[in-house]
Amino acid sequence: MKKPSEQIVTVFGGSGFLGRHVVGALARRGYRIRVAVRKPNLAGYLQPLGTVGQIMAVQANLRDGQSVAKALSGSDAVINLVGILFETSRQKFSSVHRDGARRIAQAAKDAGVGRFVQISAIGADKASHSAYARSKAEGEEAVLTALPDAIIMRPSLLIGAEDDFFNKFAAMADLSPFLPLVGGGQTLFQPAFVGDVAEAIARAVDGELEAGRIYELGGPDVKSFRNLLEMMIKETGKSRLLLPIPLWTASAMGWVFEKLPMTPVLTQDQVKLLKSDNVVSEQATKEGRDFAGIGINPTAIEAILPSYLWRYRDGGQYDHNPAA
Repeated sequence: MKKPSEQIVTVFGGSGFLGRHVVGALARRGYRIRVAVRKPNLAGYLQPLGTVGQIMAVQANLRDGQSVAKALSGSDAVINLVGILFETSRQKFSSVHRDGARRIAQAAKDAGVGRFVQISAIGADKASHSAYARSKAEGEEAVLTALPDAIIMRPSLLIGAEDDFFNKFAAMADLSPFLPLVGGGQTLFQPAFVGDVAEAIARAVDGELEAGRIYELGGPDVKSFRNLLEMMIKETGKSRLLLPIPLWTASAMGWVFEKLPMTPVLTQDQVKLLKSDNVVSEQATKEGRDFAGIGINPTAIEAILPSYLWRYRDGGQYDHNPAA
């Protein structure tokens, strides 16, 4: 097998939250990395993660099969990280998670790419009431149909400095005296540190994982939605009321938010997702399709939150004991 420095890894969606950590993990191993994104000129901040010339941003549009094929031409491995959390008039779950994944996988097959890693999500299910979860499952199916040896990664809630969960609710706590507990805050999560997930993906590229398997990645602790908000409140030192909101009320709120000309705080589809727990299945644990099976000791939430939630403390980084 060629040395990492002799291999090209193309990362679709490599400029996002998870993407920058994946690019960093690959760069530290010495791989040559192509970051396939819609706007390469906006991905220059990835360059310092590697050596001169090691990381190159290239243009690719998932709707354009020719651009996808060109982006991965000559690659030894391909990673698809492209995903959206809510739909817009131009981007739908089916077109991004299903059709986009199919187009990349088919192009990789046609190009003879040996390793392919598809990032999905815990809860992916073609029978789900959530369009997000259905499209993730359809994307997995499309990839495995084209490339049976592809590796699927299903992370739980991703946490880290740029995450969409703790940052969103911490910012909300700056403006509101209460925080919403959708469905009473009973939904269970198994938050995974983004750096650990990136390491798992890099090991898949290294060839250390069994081909054709679906891995479920969750951190060491299972926490309820309420537990997570309580941890955020403690870390930021803000006293806020946690207000339980029935699912039907949250769904109505989501409908309103979706109509506003702004990034929605909550969507109807996200409410549907909150009806099911987001944790690693017993079957995945039993079969070694989790962090332990990969040989990674996942990082605890408590070790991560202080590294970035200090931004929301009244005293900022100088407020060392916000809960006192």
